[in-house]
Amino acid sequence: MKKILFVPIIFLGINLSTFAQGAIIAGQDSTRNVITTAVPFLTIGPDARASGMGDAGGALSPDINATYWNPAKLVFVEGDMGFSFSYSPWLSKIINDMGLYYLNGYKKLDQNNTLGASLKYFDLGDIPLATDDGTESGTFSPREFAIDVVYSRKLNEGRGVGASFRFIHSNLSGNFTNSAFDTKPGTSVAVDIGYYNNKEITFLKKPTDWIFAAAITNIGSKMTYTNDNNRDWLPTNLRVGTSFGIEIDPYNKFTFAVDLNKLMVPTPPIYERDSNGNIIFDPNTGDPIIREGKDPNRGLLSGMFGSFADAPGGFSEEMKEFQIAFGMEYAYRNAFFARTGYFYENEMKGNRRYFTLGLGLEYQKFGIDFSYLIPTIQNHPLAETLRFTLQYNFDEKEDTDND
Repeated sequence: MKKILFVPIIFLGINLSTFAQGAIIAGQDSTRNVITTAVPFLTIGPDARASGMGDAGGALSPDINATYWNPAKLVFVEGDMGFSFSYSPWLSKIINDMGLYYLNGYKKLDQNNTLGASLKYFDLGDIPLATDDGTESGTFSPREFAIDVVYSRKLNEGRGVGASFRFIHSNLSGNFTNSAFDTKPGTSVAVDIGYYNNKEITFLKKPTDWIFAAAITNIGSKMTYTNDNNRDWLPTNLRVGTSFGIEIDPYNKFTFAVDLNKLMVPTPPIYERDSNGNIIFDPNTGDPIIREGKDPNRGLLSGMFGSFADAPGGFSEEMKEFQIAFGMEYAYRNAFFARTGYFYENEMKGNRRYFTLGLGLEYQKFGIDFSYLIPTIQNHPLAETLRFTLQYNFDEKEDTDND
């Protein structure tokens, strides 16, 4: 008897509004045209500080989790070496055994060069297996992970650049075979590139850190779970952000941050369909006939940069593909932190909209952060999402001098 693997669609993406569309295929519904990719877990912010600020982590003051948001920031982290661990029970309102784990560390080579590494691990829980007649035959445990090596270089006191090199492994169905198709784990490699600029200015007669940062993440080859004819884009993302850190007095400081994000992935086109709703194929080429938009089967660079002008709805739809994240952080003596934020995504492109809250404590070299997500839509699968981060930083040179 052949085994049938039941894989819930909810873990295949985080554009959760698509669940309500039922059998609607991307491109069929003019009110929703969500961009889907392989391994969407790569787009989930792993740490509790940035997630407590609406996921506006691109231009925050450098911390150990800069590895994920922008590799260029890592060289500006205070301290000689550090480690962090983050955990989030994912979609816990509907699934009780799914979780995201993030282990991260860095080491400064000198004042201008820093190396980092991280492991992002997504546990999708246990999925029931069944035979052709529906008899249960055990479970399968899909897993995904990404391993990063990061290099960050300081150009001067306020500017830096960085790059991450990533190996991605996604095992959603194992080596599964039936009469229709075969599946296998998907693998790929990708890179991130980032830029960071911190300029001190005066605002309301107060010293202010004005940070601008930009990064393109997950630039890499397409991934397949079956064969080379069925390859999916990685979630290549452009993140541009800015933040202002205003010191009220020696004890109190406020930071305001905003990020703009856009997937640099082809937008699904609108295909020609017959009276029954079936896609019409060109008899000469065998390809589906596109009514509006552009062919998504393009090369890497063409797909990335063409993604700014390929939406079927033209410029207005392109603008809807930008996600906006706002965040605010209050710091008391750089030891106690209170955070809040808001994330907005257009309804046509996924409809993720949520507020966030966060708290943080730092004592000497240790830190702990916590965040909580509050969707604006009732009964949303992301409701009550929690994230926890523990971190440890130390300056080896100072410790050595004190011996």
